[in-house]
Amino acid sequence: MSKQDDLNKITKELRMNVPDISGVMIASDEGLSIATDFAEEDAVRVAAVSAAASGLGNRISQNASLGEPEEVMVKGRDGLLLIYLAGDNSVLAVRAPSRGNLGLVRLEASSAAQEVRKVLG
Repeated sequence: MSKQDDLNKITKELRMNVPDISGVMIASDEGLSIATDFAEEDAVRVAAVSAAASGLGNRISQNASLGEPEEVMVKGRDGLLLIYLAGDNSVLAVRAPSRGNLGLVRLEASSAAQEVRKVLG
């Protein structure tokens, strides 16, 4: 099985494990989509903002002496975007409704980010 197949499997399993999730993406820290189930027109935008938010979260964590960042969350009226560091050069972005089961989303997404780290080394 190729790395791409492994990453696609992770995104599919995350969606199956958490029905509240409405989008999953693995992106490079440069804002390029690696594996996603977002619509193509959304994928480019989500990859770019996820990489930017991850970088900003990293700087905030360093400047506030919070240690290594694990998660960046943006909550809007209509939903959430959770971004996890998934290795040195990638992020996992998860979109969910604001009224969804946030505990389950965070638990499963954090586990999926660890799996991405293993695949990408």
